[in-house]
Amino acid sequence: MLEELKAAVCEANRELPRRGLVTYTWGNVSGLDRARGLMVIKPSGVPYDELRPDRLVTLDLDGRVVEGTLRPSSDAPTHLALYRAFAGVGGVAHTHSRQAAAWAQAGRDIPALGTTHADYFHGPIPCARALTDEEIAGDYEAATGRVLVEALRGRDPLAMPAALARQHASFTWGRDAAEAVHNAVVLEEVAGMALHTLWLSPDAPPVSAALLDRHYRRKHGPAAYYGQPAR
Repeated sequence: MLEELKAAVCEANRELPRRGLVTYTWGNVSGLDRARGLMVIKPSGVPYDELRPDRLVTLDLDGRVVEGTLRPSSDAPTHLALYRAFAGVGGVAHTHSRQAAAWAQAGRDIPALGTTHADYFHGPIPCARALTDEEIAGDYEAATGRVLVEALRGRDPLAMPAALARQHASFTWGRDAAEAVHNAVVLEEVAGMALHTLWLSPDAPPVSAALLDRHYRRKHGPAAYYGQPAR
């Protein structure tokens, strides 16, 4: 069942260490078959070099395991919350990459300071609010997903395919698992650029609205002209 999706999700997970986004097993990727309402995700604590498609875990959107013998990632409820909230999303990635996690631990949005950021994220990347003691003591991972969704309220999740879980780390998403990982790579780069920019110039202003819009829209949407036309 879902053999093509499992292969894609397995490869996306293996891409995390290749891109230097994870230490040990500090991250996971999932993919969704929205027509069937089934999510495929990395099993908890399994090293990336030991992953195979048949070791991944399949869950329904209520979090019930429907296929797989291993325990799913402990972050599965967070992934599910994002899928339930964001209809266009087909892949989610979670990492503790160093520079993005630094912004999360500081509890700060990542400001849009230049065009590299604007090419992928249409505005500052939000950091979610802190969880309450009750949320931490309860369904913690699901609550993490809920506050990430709150942080995106009123925004297009595909125009802002990332958010920071405060004092935790980053989540990114996309139309599929590969795009979610692609966005995680870019997030780590722009997080580092923002850190270095503010070290050099603590009062550096955000990119102008005109430049933000121009760079985002030349790569996304009906008027995009970056790259080659699809054949």
